[in-house]
Amino acid sequence: MTFDLTRRGMIAGTAAVVPSLAHAADKPATGTWPSVISNPPRDFGPHAPPLMNPDPDVLILDPSFGRLVVGQEMIHRIHTGLEWAEGPAWCAAGQYALFSDVKGDRQYRYIWETRQMTVFRSPSYNSNGNTFDFEGRQVSCQDFLRRVVRWEHDGSLKVLADNYNGQPLNSPNDLAPHPDGSIWFTDPPYGGQLSEGHPDAAGGPMNADGRFDPDVGAGGTGIIGATRQVLPRNIYRWDPSGRLDVVVPEEKGLWPNGICFSPDYKKVYLVRGGGLWVGDVDGAKVTNLRLFTDCMVDGLHCGPDGMRADRAGNIWSGSTSTLGYSGVTVWNPAGKLIGRIRLPEVCPNLCFAGPKRDWLFMCGTQSIYLLRVNIQGAAPG
Repeated sequence: MTFDLTRRGMIAGTAAVVPSLAHAADKPATGTWPSVISNPPRDFGPHAPPLMNPDPDVLILDPSFGRLVVGQEMIHRIHTGLEWAEGPAWCAAGQYALFSDVKGDRQYRYIWETRQMTVFRSPSYNSNGNTFDFEGRQVSCQDFLRRVVRWEHDGSLKVLADNYNGQPLNSPNDLAPHPDGSIWFTDPPYGGQLSEGHPDAAGGPMNADGRFDPDVGAGGTGIIGATRQVLPRNIYRWDPSGRLDVVVPEEKGLWPNGICFSPDYKKVYLVRGGGLWVGDVDGAKVTNLRLFTDCMVDGLHCGPDGMRADRAGNIWSGSTSTLGYSGVTVWNPAGKLIGRIRLPEVCPNLCFAGPKRDWLFMCGTQSIYLLRVNIQGAAPG
């Protein structure tokens, strides 16, 4: 027996033994990149291997959403280890993104130029929602002190609202500035929880059986006494004159949460009772309030929390749902779902950040995520 050891002979022999190798060029090898729902799941850690674009967790459900994303951009987790990230806002003058760690009782600042994350205010009195008004001043909701405050340009603090007709607010949660100088905010009861704010006195709605002692471990004791939530869960408009008005009163089962305006400020979007609602802005009033979307996606409830509008009028809403549906849902002005962004944890809130305001800054439960998009945010903060 003789063997042909030439290169041509070896190739021919190999093909005879393993015929499939001779046709490898006819069957290109492809793969599927890991995602939130793959097994094993996608690694969002600092040393995670790069992914091929487009990002597998940015889902285009309608061609219109394809124009709002950048195919080469990927979701980045830039910080983790938080307790409950909430209330992001962009400071154009300072070039930083601000957010609250509600349960951690701190505000953080992400400095855009240096990509540094620093503690900004501690304690924050369990601040929740934040924004910057049309004069660039920071406005925040403080769960512990049950009030809305604004920091002036000279560094002083002004209390905008802490009561309605002499009765203490419940716990202002989210807010949105209007070009007329007013601040609109929601007032649900969540800050009355032990972990997120200042518990009610015994017998109050969030401490009915008296199991919590509002004074234990509370560094702000004396600033605010133990109170019982007595007001309905309303949505308010604070006027620059100091007047506070109810613009949307509580309806049974429809506790409010997030709020934002349309780009032309003719509509206001509200999270109420697990759905997204929209109403027409008529001066200092809201008319024609109706359901925008029930936030049901593929038979699952993508519970909204905070949201922002882009300059085209689309609504980008945080989604607090199960894995695979947590993250962000995007709705066009007609209330049609056009896209989703999947995150490995629930997303209570988001804002548009960056010098061009074309980065989506997403607050997960414990982490912060960034994604560059092809649209800009509508609101100043």
